[in-house]
Amino acid sequence: MPDKYHTGTNDEHFNLVSVLYHALQGAACCETYLNDAQQAGDRDLTQFFQDVKSQNQNLAERAKQLLAQRTEQLVAH
Repeated sequence: MPDKYHTGTNDEHFNLVSVLYHALQGAACCETYLNDAQQAGDRDLTQFFQDVKSQNQNLAERAKQLLAQRTEQLVAH
């Protein structure tokens, strides 16, 4: 079934780029939240936002690796 918002590229490539973008955005937002929690002296929230930021960074790295692999495959064909 065609995607409602067809981009002219494979949906899985678009989806991977989208996940990468959103993971990086999430990490950037958490940096702000982390700073706010640190300024408030809230150790629990500081740790929570650090964990979320780290998870987002890890997801972004995985997405970049997958995207690089698929880009290499596309170029090889």
